[in-house]
Amino acid sequence: MTTTPSRLMGKFLGQFAEFLRHMRARWFLYVPIFAVWGFAYTRLFVDPTPRVPVLFNWTPSLPYSVAVMQYGPHDLQRGDYIVFAFAGEARTDYPGLSGQPFFKIVRGLPDTIADNASSGAVVLGSTPTAVDAVDLRLAGATFDRNGQVVGTAKTHAFDRRPLDPIAPTVIPPGHYYVQGTSADSFDSRYRASGLVRAEQVLGTVVPLF
Repeated sequence: MTTTPSRLMGKFLGQFAEFLRHMRARWFLYVPIFAVWGFAYTRLFVDPTPRVPVLFNWTPSLPYSVAVMQYGPHDLQRGDYIVFAFAGEARTDYPGLSGQPFFKIVRGLPDTIADNASSGAVVLGSTPTAVDAVDLRLAGATFDRNGQVVGTAKTHAFDRRPLDPIAPTVIPPGHYYVQGTSADSFDSRYRASGLVRAEQVLGTVVPLF
């Protein structure tokens, strides 16, 4: 028996009608699913800016999964947790990164020196800081303490593209040097991420857990 296009269309319409009846009877199951899909689509293709006061972090950059957003301009200090809209050079190779919210720590303020030559990051300011007061895991170079590595900077991304270090520079007004705590964090240590402009900052963050 030959199946004609009209028979196939009729079968498809019958199955689709049955599916709609199933959805109508169990609407309470499908509403959350479509809401999540709609939210994800909006974040990916329409507006990646977070619009809710609670931030969920799915990356290993920082050891926090849930945090509270405090939107608006702030007088940022070193050590503040912030969320900013990504605008680094990596957008050329990865267009999907444009405007995506990044969750990092402010490690360098304007008028300080950001230097990551030879994969080593040094942030120097007008206030002297003792070496034992610095968390070397955040520094971006490869350090060892009694033979144990406590911090590294990567030379290549996960797709094996090279990661060039940020060029030595004095952080200009209205810019910040940011980092994560993970060796896999993509941050100001790398030229493709770069410094963060003040207008990119969406707000500060209070980590919960």
